[in-house]
Amino acid sequence: MAASGRAPRTISHAWLALPLLLTAALVALSVAIGAGDFSFAGLLAGAGSTDWQLLVVSRLPRTLALLLAGMSLAVAGLIMQMLVRNRFVEPSTAGTIEAATLGVLALALLAPDTPVFGKMLVAAAFAMAGTFLFLGLLRRIPLRSPYLVPLVGLILGGVIQAVTTFFAFRYDMLQTLHAWTVGDFSGVLRGRYELLWLGAVLAFAAWVAADRFTVAGMGQQFTTNLGLNYKRLTFYGLLIVSAISAVVVVTAGSIPFLGLIVPNVVSILFGDNMRRSVPWVALLGGLFVLACDIIGRLVVYPYEIPIGTVVGIIGGALFLFLLLRGRSREA
Repeated sequence: MAASGRAPRTISHAWLALPLLLTAALVALSVAIGAGDFSFAGLLAGAGSTDWQLLVVSRLPRTLALLLAGMSLAVAGLIMQMLVRNRFVEPSTAGTIEAATLGVLALALLAPDTPVFGKMLVAAAFAMAGTFLFLGLLRRIPLRSPYLVPLVGLILGGVIQAVTTFFAFRYDMLQTLHAWTVGDFSGVLRGRYELLWLGAVLAFAAWVAADRFTVAGMGQQFTTNLGLNYKRLTFYGLLIVSAISAVVVVTAGSIPFLGLIVPNVVSILFGDNMRRSVPWVALLGGLFVLACDIIGRLVVYPYEIPIGTVVGIIGGALFLFLLLRGRSREA
């Protein structure tokens, strides 16, 4: 179940045109639907029309936020799987998201007037600490099965979440905590999503360093024999994962299973070469989040279901499928 267990396949990046076209269609649909009246024909009336205001202030920021969050979280999941060498690890199954949420709560209690960028830095520091705690547990627990790795992460995440819930209950912040633990883009407007561009920059940095992360996924001894610093690569990789997780939690809340499902699907289709996988993972991550958000907005229209709930249902089913598929391959 190691991250480098599948052979690379020679599929041209020209096939990226298909998901790109589908993404463009979903972007148009995402912009068009909503409680407010909007039409593309109304845009022809000029920049001062209500359609233009709705597009610039609400619809376009929400759609961009969905794409940026999906792309960056999917790439974060891919990096984590490469470094931990396990296909069932991602920020929400390693305690990273829960630790970032604890950081946001701690800042809300101790320094509620901290700017958004400061909240992101504190959440990233907590996420990094939670991730290193997860890695420390993996080194000390005898793991006879790869399925125990995400189990350890889920238990750790559950403990951190219990501590977070206790303090939120103690200081009457359970409702605020709910907003951070369930991904929801309904409140995303112009001026409240731009931090997600940082996640896109970090995802691009991961693509630049893809070859080095691929080598790190082969193990410490292999990496050291090639003259690379394994510990430094691991630190940089987990720094990217923690920062992306913190940015998404601060902006829109937690989106579970995304970083697990998308990299696994790409690995099944195209193999484990990270440099070839990153564009596919990023594009399919954005496409998946966009599709789930549209489903959540259409099922109970004009109301909507939070995207964290929709992704949790679909992602949970796909997670079980991957677990059962892995067991049948071992049998």
